[in-house]
Amino acid sequence: MSKNKIHFERVCMEYGKDSRSRMGFGAWRGPANGKTTTVLENIDLEIEAGEFVSILGHSGCGKSTLLKIVAGFIKPTRGSVWIDGRLVEGPRADHMFVFQEGALFPWLTILKNVSLAVHSAADEAERIKKAREYLELVSLEAYEEYYPHMLSGGMRQRAELARALAARPDVLLVDEPFSGLDYLTRLQMREEILYLHMMLEKTTILFVTHDIDEALQLSDRVIIMNGPPGRLDSCRPVRAPHPRHLSNPALHEMRTDICRQLGVHAAL
Repeated sequence: MSKNKIHFERVCMEYGKDSRSRMGFGAWRGPANGKTTTVLENIDLEIEAGEFVSILGHSGCGKSTLLKIVAGFIKPTRGSVWIDGRLVEGPRADHMFVFQEGALFPWLTILKNVSLAVHSAADEAERIKKAREYLELVSLEAYEEYYPHMLSGGMRQRAELARALAARPDVLLVDEPFSGLDYLTRLQMREEILYLHMMLEKTTILFVTHDIDEALQLSDRVIIMNGPPGRLDSCRPVRAPHPRHLSNPALHEMRTDICRQLGVHAAL
């Protein structure tokens, strides 16, 4: 058994007429024609403790499915995922998932949303105090009494990050949280993610993205997937120190290689 933080062992995921998912409400039976669709095929991967790993690839290659398997939301058809030597069999309180579409409770204020994630405090007053500290870290202290629908997309994502920070997670799973944001807001959110990782040095982060620049600027390692069905294509360490600029010759060369590997030529 691997001594690394997260260990994927020949993980396969298939959806068919008899498949069941624990994600969301009710069961999903797969394609209407009854055929089996292979989403992931023989994923073998190891993630070190405290590592920031981005998973990069085209839509439909199984990136988000892989993340949900790590979170324990769905079970692989074959193979297994181990965290700290324990088989993943369901969600855990010390693992946080930041969803692409957001998951703030719309009937609660931003302050109340964040306070729910504060597990270290003994009483409500202490939880509120801690939640305010985390909102201040992401510059949302002036909006604590706002509801999620009253905030912009970027502000909601910052609130999501504040909630993730408040939980002090052992593993943080992030699924394309910036895909619906404008370009400038995305750049600001990259800074927030880096700051979050500095605050949580021991937290292991798996970050799903389509954005090559984002992956290169944030990650210790970039995992590239192809498919469908989803397979691991390559693993690239990123050793440039932070803050990183894409004008760095090593990063520029890596960006060019990844673009070619993904079949993207217009960006070269």
